[in-house]
Amino acid sequence: MDALLEIHDLNKSFGDAPVLKGIDLALKKGEVICVIGSSGSGKSTLLRCLNFLEEKDSGTIRYNGEVIETTTHNVNQFRQKMGMVFQHFHLFPHMTVLGNIIEAPVHVLKRRKEDATAEALKLLERVGLREKADDYPFTLSGGQKQRVAIARALAMQPEVMLFDEPTSALDPELVGEVLAVMKDIASQGMTMVIVTHEMGFAREVADRTLYMHDGVILEEGPSKDFFANPKEPRTKAFLSKIL
Repeated sequence: MDALLEIHDLNKSFGDAPVLKGIDLALKKGEVICVIGSSGSGKSTLLRCLNFLEEKDSGTIRYNGEVIETTTHNVNQFRQKMGMVFQHFHLFPHMTVLGNIIEAPVHVLKRRKEDATAEALKLLERVGLREKADDYPFTLSGGQKQRVAIARALAMQPEVMLFDEPTSALDPELVGEVLAVMKDIASQGMTMVIVTHEMGFAREVADRTLYMHDGVILEEGPSKDFFANPKEPRTKAFLSKIL
């Protein structure tokens, strides 16, 4: 199967500090990839380069076989294909839960408000928050806010979902409810790239797991094999600290 998203020799520096060093990665439609690694290894920068929140220094990003560049493409339109869920929820505090979800479909995609609302209510049902539609974000727990953020990303009907450590800001007892929603999304065939510290989730849900270290993908493989039999000494040392 051809790759839906393909990255070749991706490089990114901040000032004199190289953060991504020649990353190669191919993602097939419907595939779930988890990216693990220590803080500062380049995981979040990789995600942000994928949807042009950060501009790469060099390298190639292909989507459906087409090279995407800021000089030749409308990156705002390209970003609509990629839903992104951040560590911190970035909900609009002055809008209700429902208002947060329909804002982009109505104003960016120009959908009728009635249609966007109907779809938003279905998504809230899916993430277990239908009864919170008229509530404001300040009344929600962290786990509920993150589930709303996931529903908001899905409302744009993306082809790929990017998750940047979506549970790391949550209290431990709230992590499970967010992971359950992500597991459901994966089971429906959504293409996903997830930066995470949740190793059990990666082992169970991801088709492949990548270990990043110092700006490179040091090891990757099918998740069950990756966790059962890591090859690289640094991967073994990393996993031994957290498993």
